[in-house]
Amino acid sequence: MINSGDVAFVLIGSMMVFFMTPGLGLFYGGMVRRKNVINTLMSVLFCCGLATVMWFAIGYSISFGEDVGGLGVVGNLSNAFFSGVSATEAGPYAANIPGALFAVFQLMFCIITPAILVGALEGRMKFSAMFVFIAFWLLLVYYPLAHMVWGLGGFIAGLGAVDFAGGNVIHISSGVSGLIACIILGKRKGYGILAYHPHNIPMVFTGGAILWVGWFAFNGASALAANGLAVQAMGNTMIASAAAMLSWMLMESILYKKVTVLGAVTGAVIGLVAITPGSGFVPFGAALVIGALVSPICLFFMTKVKQKFGYDDSLDAFGCHGIGGIWGGIATGLFAQSAINPIAQWDGLFFGATELFVAQLMAVGISVIYSAAMTTVIMLVLKKVMTIRVSPEAEALGLDISEHSEQGYPAFSGIDQ
Repeated sequence: MINSGDVAFVLIGSMMVFFMTPGLGLFYGGMVRRKNVINTLMSVLFCCGLATVMWFAIGYSISFGEDVGGLGVVGNLSNAFFSGVSATEAGPYAANIPGALFAVFQLMFCIITPAILVGALEGRMKFSAMFVFIAFWLLLVYYPLAHMVWGLGGFIAGLGAVDFAGGNVIHISSGVSGLIACIILGKRKGYGILAYHPHNIPMVFTGGAILWVGWFAFNGASALAANGLAVQAMGNTMIASAAAMLSWMLMESILYKKVTVLGAVTGAVIGLVAITPGSGFVPFGAALVIGALVSPICLFFMTKVKQKFGYDDSLDAFGCHGIGGIWGGIATGLFAQSAINPIAQWDGLFFGATELFVAQLMAVGISVIYSAAMTTVIMLVLKKVMTIRVSPEAEALGLDISEHSEQGYPAFSGIDQ
């Protein structure tokens, strides 16, 4: 039966998760150069509109509709334009809330995922090309992966793997796709020679704070009920993010002798990423370990690995979300307990079972390979049929002026760093 308390909880959670996307815009916008802040905000903002319309038209149905052919890869179009999705009656995924509320809650995840991805492409991609890229990415990467992980009859779900709030679907997909797309797009002009400094740290702090608050709903409301599982997920969310923030600060103090706001906020966000897949499966103590370990792992990839291979992941979508999501998926296989959430068929490796750990490794591998392969196809095709990169002159001028004819700081007359 529909439970009004659960409905209120998921309604509020949906609004909080949506607000994370503008928060991500501020988080990203503060990290770019002054001349690209409007383009960065716009690159996040348009995802709110495009993802919503596509989700209503076909996205929800492909992601959560009846499985096609028993393959566990995509759903059919029986729920296109929310056909058969009721605002008053429960659907197949939750008996206590209306089917339309579940669809709307899942939409919020669909919105923020491509917004994460665009951070890897900042500063040199034509806005028109990015718009087309995200449309095809949603169709060919996000919807099938959501069905495989969360849909009834999904292939990855059938392996016994679990993903409470989007480690595979959201973070691995956006991070790995961002890496592949930025390699194909090419580096920013002067990358590796010029220093790229964040232009507004208070903006980064504000955006990070919005993300942190919204993440309680991101993970907690994924329980789809105001119950003990939601409490478990929210507690894990706070513990992991705090541990990751302190871990990052410790590494900065050791390596650089000073701690920074940018580093502390980045650490907190990485902790949120890492706990997402296991937030509703692991005990509180495990969240502390997951958060504490994710910061050194991600810092290594964001500095040493990135420098070694020379790819220009502008805002570290891969280093933060891709690597953080991979670690979170693996850690779920280490620490999950079926007593916390019986959706997990087995306990994690550290609690005496091997099956879930193996399933998690397979799920992570499939998510990485699928996202990378499909993104490669999309980018190479787009590169053949349209201009995907701005001219060197437009890049030097800044994408705010060249792509949008707007300025974030029209009164500024100094030298942009």
